[in-house]
Amino acid sequence: MTKRPIFASLLLLSSALVAPAALAQDTGAPAPDAPPVTTEAPATDAAAAQDDEQGDVSIPGGADQEIVVTGRFTPNVVRATPEVVSVLSSADIARTGEGDISGSLQRVTGLSVVGGGFVYVRGLGDRYSLALLNGSPLPSPEPLKRVVPLDIFPSNVIDSTLVQKSYSANFPGEFGGGVINLTTKAIPREPFLTLSGGIGWDSETTNQLGYTYYGGDTDWTGFDDGTRDVPSRLKAAFASGKPILEGADFTQDDLEAIQMELVNAETTLLQQNNHIPVNWSAGITGGTTIPFANGELGIIATAGISNKWRTRDTLQQTSVEKDLSGDPQSSFNRVVTDNRVVVNGLLGFGLEIGEHKLRWTNLYIRDTLKQARLAVGTDANQVGRDIMKQETAWYERQLINTQFVGEFHFDALKLDLRGGYANSQREAPYERGFTYVRTNLPTAQDPTGDKFVNDLGGNRGDATIAFSDLNEDLWSGGVDLSYELAPRITATVGYAYSDTHRTSVRRAFQFRASGLPVAVTQLRPDYLLSDATIQLYDIALVETSAQDGTAAFAADLTTHAGYAQVQAELVPSVNINAGVRYEDAKQTVVPIDLFNTGAGAIVATNLNNDYWLPAVTLTWEVAPDMQVRLNGSKTIARPQFRELVAQIYTDPDSNRNFRGNPSLTDSELWNAELRYEWYFAKDQRFTAAGFYKSIDKPIEAYTSLTDSIGNTSYANAPKATLYGVELEAQKYFALDTLSDSPFWVSRRLVLIGNYTFTKSEIKVGADDTTVINGVVQDASNFFFDGAPLTGQSDHLVNVQIGLEDQDKLSQQTLLITYASPRVTSRGPSGQPDLFEKPGIQIDFVARQGVTLLNKEIELKFEARNLTGRNYEEVQESGDNKIYFNRYKLGRTFSLSASLKF
Repeated sequence: MTKRPIFASLLLLSSALVAPAALAQDTGAPAPDAPPVTTEAPATDAAAAQDDEQGDVSIPGGADQEIVVTGRFTPNVVRATPEVVSVLSSADIARTGEGDISGSLQRVTGLSVVGGGFVYVRGLGDRYSLALLNGSPLPSPEPLKRVVPLDIFPSNVIDSTLVQKSYSANFPGEFGGGVINLTTKAIPREPFLTLSGGIGWDSETTNQLGYTYYGGDTDWTGFDDGTRDVPSRLKAAFASGKPILEGADFTQDDLEAIQMELVNAETTLLQQNNHIPVNWSAGITGGTTIPFANGELGIIATAGISNKWRTRDTLQQTSVEKDLSGDPQSSFNRVVTDNRVVVNGLLGFGLEIGEHKLRWTNLYIRDTLKQARLAVGTDANQVGRDIMKQETAWYERQLINTQFVGEFHFDALKLDLRGGYANSQREAPYERGFTYVRTNLPTAQDPTGDKFVNDLGGNRGDATIAFSDLNEDLWSGGVDLSYELAPRITATVGYAYSDTHRTSVRRAFQFRASGLPVAVTQLRPDYLLSDATIQLYDIALVETSAQDGTAAFAADLTTHAGYAQVQAELVPSVNINAGVRYEDAKQTVVPIDLFNTGAGAIVATNLNNDYWLPAVTLTWEVAPDMQVRLNGSKTIARPQFRELVAQIYTDPDSNRNFRGNPSLTDSELWNAELRYEWYFAKDQRFTAAGFYKSIDKPIEAYTSLTDSIGNTSYANAPKATLYGVELEAQKYFALDTLSDSPFWVSRRLVLIGNYTFTKSEIKVGADDTTVINGVVQDASNFFFDGAPLTGQSDHLVNVQIGLEDQDKLSQQTLLITYASPRVTSRGPSGQPDLFEKPGIQIDFVARQGVTLLNKEIELKFEARNLTGRNYEEVQESGDNKIYFNRYKLGRTFSLSASLKF
């Protein structure tokens, strides 16, 4: 197999730390027989002493990669950077075999992935992490987050990922745990075309019982065929600015007409499927280069689709007792079947003219979830009754991103320009829910009392429907100017701008009736809301959207920042990277008064803060193969949009309501780290680090109970500290001594492992307070002194054990991941906190290259969760347990192939 050059981005990490876009745009897509990349790489005298040679030095970067460096030899690219970074190259991502980038990131030291692709760095929640795409910020399609979930990024569009854990002034100030910079595939060195496809099987889902509903003919593509469009009468009612209910604005006839326009059976009728289909994916990637005088134009394009099914048989409970004793307040067994379709496309252009580079990158991702749920259980508020709930939903998340980057080199002067626009959307039309109740009491109409009934609005059942829409636009730009003042001394100044605007609207309704005959109350959902039933029994449509303006909100965040930074060698073997950032931000969250009920009922948030954020990193090369880093910095964390608005949002996965707190304020962090690095051989290392963070006013989630449903909100805790250690090792062992067999001659054993210990404590004093919706309250009512921060695991362990061939593609890797229990939310009303127990996961990935008819084919086999671990979110008090959410994750197996032309 022809060796491929590693992309130039991995050689320019140090410049990326001066200008984030540099890393993002020096990346080239893999191409067979591409010439080596040549660039200047920083080096130290000690490194030079180790190898003491000049000129081109070839550094293998993995089984099928090669780095060529012009200058003095530096044995490890990450070592040469002035900050603490980890890099996932295309080879690292491929070795893990993960389908999305969040799965690969959980293998990085100190990183864990919680919920739908949200990355936690060193135990700090996703609010403390910053995600960039090619150096530019990203909008989020999530209603509860301003942070983008990284599981929407398929691995086939990401070329490499940089994780920087020590702050430097060129990055935005929202840098509590670290920054994650995703680099998309860029410019190939020669034409190529790759086709790929795969299938997968899930032990808890594939060919097993699940639930679905018809929807539309094109649901399998992730695009609705128009079935779920808002009907014309309802659209006109939305635009009227009036709550939709019977009265002066809408008659009963109007409401019946609106109801009869709603798509009924296709979005309502839950269907049992005893043979849920297999998972599958397909993709195509191609690129070419057009040479011309003094330069070249590169073009790369990729497109892909994946269609996956997942069924979860869950147990969801709540309790109102402080010690969790007795029977649960509510307990439901709920079967949830998700059909998730991800469609992606990337189109990139790169122009290189001499030392100057221009890049234009366009990315499209659409992530659609078709969900069906059926639950049966009990609620202490309805003693003696069994309750059945069914829900159907369709969630569309979409991201469109276009970016331009220019890099201009003029001898000692370097100018970097970047600008981008991104739009994210989330639409959830036709969220339908039906509740049926079985009284277990005999009646004249039901002698056995074993029939489930829904009387639409009495105390025996209900029916609901909701339409929600989120749109977020983000404009960003920046300029960085670097000048080499003297050998080994470079000064950089820069300016960055971003403007984010989000609107979110949710309109919710109930269907209500009185005096329905028993026979009608026993009808299945689509018959219960048929045109005939609506007209015959005068079923009413009643809007339940909050009428104080919180059914919708608009949010804005505008930042201006300037920074200055110096990278210099103070004395031989001692380097400094020091800078300061001034960042001004204005953040507003304003509930929209949909129904003109008066501004007095609307609570708005207006945060206008500015900060000076210093950062310094000292690197001391104590020996030719060892160095020590010391970093100190100040950073911030801002509240996320949804956390600031008093609007109810229901999360269907956790069966929990979320409501914001307009009184939240920014958090401020002081960070320190001491790190030892030993590069004892090429591509092999041992590192050890200790870190400490002091956080003023951290934002924490807390839970309360209303009508047996968990309600989560947010508050600023007084203070918190976090500290810990990280250990990482990577070692290769040649296996040619085992045997003269050709099988062993070019193979090596790969051992990669990391461990992170983290400890955090919330500090609550006797006189400490917190502000909830404008009311000052005792902080001890919401937080326990000494409790850990939400999302923080004490222990994180990652191990990779593999065999790989250095001459051709042949890899077999065992991946082991462990995360200790972590708090997901504060317990309600003095109860114990809610803990998630991730446990141990063992995966196996095999990649094998073969040649067929002179074409390169890559085969990949994946086996995930071999131990069959379960998901548990639980409260514990002594021997008493309440499962907020528990289900089997299932073992998954997949086989895929890619063909190169």
